[in-house]
Amino acid sequence: MTEKDQGSVPSRQRKRFPGISSRAYEHPADRSALVALRKLSGFDTVFKALSGLLPERSLRLLFLSDSVRVSDAQFSHLNDMLRDACYILDLEKVPPMYVTQDPKPNAMCIGLDEPIILVTTGLVELLDEEEMRAVVGHEVGHALSGHSVYRTVLLFLTGLALKVAWIPLGNVAIMAIVTALREWFRKSELSADRAGLLVGQDVQASMRGLMKIAGGNHLHEMNVDAFLAQADEYEKSGDLRDSVLKILNVLPRTHPFTTVRAAELRKWSESRDFQRIMDGHYPKRSEDKDTSVTDSFRESAGHYADTVRTSKDPLMKLVGDIAGGAGDLAGDLGGKLRSAFGGGQGPKKPDATGPEETTDDGKGQNEG
Repeated sequence: MTEKDQGSVPSRQRKRFPGISSRAYEHPADRSALVALRKLSGFDTVFKALSGLLPERSLRLLFLSDSVRVSDAQFSHLNDMLRDACYILDLEKVPPMYVTQDPKPNAMCIGLDEPIILVTTGLVELLDEEEMRAVVGHEVGHALSGHSVYRTVLLFLTGLALKVAWIPLGNVAIMAIVTALREWFRKSELSADRAGLLVGQDVQASMRGLMKIAGGNHLHEMNVDAFLAQADEYEKSGDLRDSVLKILNVLPRTHPFTTVRAAELRKWSESRDFQRIMDGHYPKRSEDKDTSVTDSFRESAGHYADTVRTSKDPLMKLVGDIAGGAGDLAGDLGGKLRSAFGGGQGPKKPDATGPEETTDDGKGQNEG
């Protein structure tokens, strides 16, 4: 960033994260997908080749002609927040930001060649300065992770699915891709929420912003603890029918439900990972090329397994019970097979001519 870009500093001193990799704040499922995509040779070239098919140029011209571009002269307070967010996350090139007239509070980051941030007047009018700072940090987090590329493709495919709905099986194939992209993008929103917290460094402001998006500008009528209790109630309430309905309700969405986002962000803000970042210990962008795809997928799989194990949702509990029961069954079956073939009589004496094998529990046992 230039000296001019760095000249706008927040009223409250915030920590900065030089060279931070987006892996530091990305949700495990989001991170594993991005690591794999970044490892694909020529992937960026292929996606940029799609720019001729995607309406990106049209969108840029539309924003330029029918929205207000944030600058020193227009929405200067948002411009200061944008520069500050890029400075904190060490994003070298400040993406253009536009404000568009729309009463619905919303923000997005799209673009193939370079990201564009768009915020609605409904959002600007709804949030206070610290809440808005978290939102701007959220969108800058999308830009740093490269989410804007995939969000643009998602928007294109969603529109394409509507156009080819009359073609037999054509819509089915595209909607399968759209559904997968939406699942990934919901996780990417959790990543961007974390980036917003790293920029704003005020978890209460992040919570207030999410509450306002859900319930409007009536803070005196809302309570953060009660709002988070809704997320807990949502997760554990109902029976298997409700679990299925939850899945059906979330499938068409690109964003997780607001109470769920708040609960996930609060949990991360209290984690050791967040504290390590705040203490200056985080993965660097210069190390991204050395990241293991296998390790990233293993971490993602571990996260989902942990989610199933600890979830209070009736369906997830059933899945966990079935998985645990299958493990117990396999163990019982294995024990019976070992017994049938003479392996259940206890450890054999070490062979006088051979070395003693050591099991994981440290007890001497001969190899069978």
